[in-house]
Amino acid sequence: MTPPPSGPVCAGASQYASYPTFSSYVRARGPVLLRTARSLTANPCDAEDLLQTALAKTFMAWERIEDHRALDGYVRRALLNTRTSQWRKRKVDEFVCEDLPEPTGLPEPDPAERQVLHDAMWRAVLKLPERQRQMVVLRYYEDLSEAQTAEVLGVSVGTVKSAVSRALGKLREDPELTPVR
Repeated sequence: MTPPPSGPVCAGASQYASYPTFSSYVRARGPVLLRTARSLTANPCDAEDLLQTALAKTFMAWERIEDHRALDGYVRRALLNTRTSQWRKRKVDEFVCEDLPEPTGLPEPDPAERQVLHDAMWRAVLKLPERQRQMVVLRYYEDLSEAQTAEVLGVSVGTVKSAVSRALGKLREDPELTPVR
């Protein structure tokens, strides 16, 4: 049996040198690796980001890589794995749809219009009889329940319900509030 050859196994193997430092590897092979990254992405800026991520992974493993002839393969695998991860992530997070996800609600009212409405409502409430006004204020301005309103005023819950119902009917008929509807 003959011993293995001591020289390069193939003609192209002489291009693979031993790199004493990570920086020397990046300087020597960076342009070639960037072309590989560009073939994986449509955007040159994305290719640079992809290569930077793959080189960062290579740097973290630099001490464990014994055969520097395998560095290009290691970086290419890191490029492919990183690009695949990015692609999968985008595929899950982004999708095309017919409808816009934003709700089409009414635009926020102008603060001046809101103040005009508030003032008109308050003037209409002030026109109510005192007992009805008290119940409306406690129910809708103080946000008390019917039971709490009845307790504060010392009346039954039924009295609160009927008085508030009559008060709301009067507010609906108030001519100052007609344009609001």
